[in-house]
Amino acid sequence: MKNSIAERVSDFLKNHPPFDLLDAKKLLNIAKEVVIIYLEKGDVLFKQGASCNNHFYMVRNGAISLTYSNNNAQEIVSMSDAGDIFGVRPLIAQENYKLTASAHEESIVYGIPIDSFRLAAENNSRVYKYLITAFATNAYDAYTTKETHEIFVDYLPSNSRDIANFQTANYTKKPVTCSVNSSLKEAALKMSENKIGYIVVIDDAKKPLGIITNSDIKNKIATGIFPIDTAVTNIMSSPVITGNKNLTVADGQLQMIKHNIAHLCITKDGTVNSKLVGVLTNHHILVALGNNPTAILKEIIRAKRTKKLRNARLKADTLLKNYLEQNIPITHITKVISKINDALTVRAIEIALPKMPTPPPVKFSWLSIGSQGRKEQLLYTDQDNALVFEDVPKAKYKETQDYFLELSKHVTKSLNKIGFEYCEADMMASNSAWCKSISEWKNQFKEWILSPGEEAVLLSSIFFDYSMVYGSQNLTDQLTDTIYEALEESNLFYKMLAQDAVKSPSPLGFFRQFLVEKNGEQKDLFNIKNRGLMPLVDAARLLVLTKHIKGINNTFERYEKLAQIEPNNKELYESCSYAFKALTKFRTKHGLKHNNSGKFIDLETLSNEEKLKLKRCFKPIDEIQKTLTLRFDLKTLPI
Repeated sequence: MKNSIAERVSDFLKNHPPFDLLDAKKLLNIAKEVVIIYLEKGDVLFKQGASCNNHFYMVRNGAISLTYSNNNAQEIVSMSDAGDIFGVRPLIAQENYKLTASAHEESIVYGIPIDSFRLAAENNSRVYKYLITAFATNAYDAYTTKETHEIFVDYLPSNSRDIANFQTANYTKKPVTCSVNSSLKEAALKMSENKIGYIVVIDDAKKPLGIITNSDIKNKIATGIFPIDTAVTNIMSSPVITGNKNLTVADGQLQMIKHNIAHLCITKDGTVNSKLVGVLTNHHILVALGNNPTAILKEIIRAKRTKKLRNARLKADTLLKNYLEQNIPITHITKVISKINDALTVRAIEIALPKMPTPPPVKFSWLSIGSQGRKEQLLYTDQDNALVFEDVPKAKYKETQDYFLELSKHVTKSLNKIGFEYCEADMMASNSAWCKSISEWKNQFKEWILSPGEEAVLLSSIFFDYSMVYGSQNLTDQLTDTIYEALEESNLFYKMLAQDAVKSPSPLGFFRQFLVEKNGEQKDLFNIKNRGLMPLVDAARLLVLTKHIKGINNTFERYEKLAQIEPNNKELYESCSYAFKALTKFRTKHGLKHNNSGKFIDLETLSNEEKLKLKRCFKPIDEIQKTLTLRFDLKTLPI
């Protein structure tokens, strides 16, 4: 007899992680054990401090508020909506409830017995990974749990010399095959039709028995040793050498060298006794090794034309995709792509200089600003740059500036051809406003700091994130010294930067719903840059300025440095660093998937698991903004 209630429960669960990762039979077994709980508004499901029971929970309908009681004051920590799970932490940590769960409105909740769930999810690592994420999301003290660190941790093999070697090798997923009963003529025709230089001989179970290459046909057929209609078994090289689906580039290369082969059969379990799933060739290895940072940088250095630089940047895009697919640490990815972007700019300048009528009249420094200045530009975005040149006599100023404006036009044009769009706001060195002498730049920075206004705060938030790409380091150092000298004379500037840093509140509304764009072309889309990344960027910049920290522009590195010098806020700063890295990775993957900047996200395209991970990243934003509000006494800021 069918259990209609269990089937209805199963139908709901299967649409939400982690239950969508289980097969139907196991899911139905869990559903049969689920306790269905009806709650009126205000009813308490479990109380803070109580012993945990053997269930965790999922909201079927309504909303459950999770609150924390501190000195008789109730603080809403989070709100769980339909499809959200909660109450996981006590089961994993084996501790009492840290929060109180109560119905925010009339609600139906499923109580899921952990023992039944464990039995069904046994050996399913993806399910447990999801539960750990939920564990961290529902933890009140999100910055001290070991699991929080595990979610955002970056992993890099300790024995890695070249990260390319540790990528999982790309191989042909649909190899050309022939039956063991085929003739060589049939096999050769198939090779010709598919325009490929090899064919794998398989048995009825699709296990690889041998491989035939163009060389085999040339050496054994063209020489008359065997006729063209001979059996493939007379020609094939056997047994084949095999590898598993997770074979790294380095291991694949070693196998080929060891056995003096150019083709490696990839099988289901890595042995000749399982189904063929692909073929790795020496061409795959060469592509992987040729598309690594060292090779790309060499190509950039040797480039004599912008077209060659564009080709190198396209290879960097492929490298970026591969790194993300292989789960290479975002810290490593950022450093590699930033190095390539800087090298492209340097070479663009070197190519532009011979086009000028004379060598530069004085020393100069080319600065990257904004995201490239912070070494965070992973996707193709618009270019932001500036140029500073040595002081010259007043009579020579315009002539000197015109020279560098002309040089900058050549460079920005090349960068545009490479793929970096012109800045819509014209914040480029080809604009006379951003191509000045060192004295003019010093005066500009002092004006922004000592006479702060809305525009000054906006511009300084862009231009203070600069890094020298080419030219005189001394000029860049002078700019940095000027900033900190001027900051000694102005406390108001810090306050205005702080106000700007908290202008975009937490990306989640009261009911933990994402705050999306209300109108315009991006209506109903989520702006991950403005609502997620920039609040963390702005807060980090402000805090390092107050601490007079020089030479660290990258946002996650700024937070890591702050964690060192403010141990009492170490956990908060580390959580901000982790969140920034996770959001950067999310935006980059989204941008690559949709071939855009990744700035706007259609939430309907995300799974519940992805939404959960995003929400987890937003908690540090709220905490760091609260810290800034208190530290800079923003409520007293004059309007």
